[in-house]
Amino acid sequence: MLVLDTDVMVDILRGHSAAIEWLGSVADEVLILPGLVLMELVNGCRNGDEVQRLLSLTRVFPIRWPREADCERALRDFVRGRMSHNLGILDALIAESAVGLGAALCTFNVKHFNAIPHLTTVQPYEK
Repeated sequence: MLVLDTDVMVDILRGHSAAIEWLGSVADEVLILPGLVLMELVNGCRNGDEVQRLLSLTRVFPIRWPREADCERALRDFVRGRMSHNLGILDALIAESAVGLGAALCTFNVKHFNAIPHLTTVQPYEK
């Protein structure tokens, strides 16, 4: 099981060849899209047509939301990692959702995520 972070999803949605090739190579994996990542992606849309296109393209991914225990760990991580790693609120929640699922987080944002204990990150392809 792999959890997809926003930066990886942006590459996929923009059709970057390395991202698309990687996506095809992990067809047997369960790929999870955090609901918070989907919300970040919607936030980047400029109009309703882009929102509808996004929702259509992401329909293939199971959406998962942080559980209460994930949120409690995210709060501890955020307090500890905000200043030292510039950890953001959503990053803490997304990361702890991956930890709660026992899954690796596919991201290129490893600097911020270094603040999260027990998180495994994967840089899925070359940028």
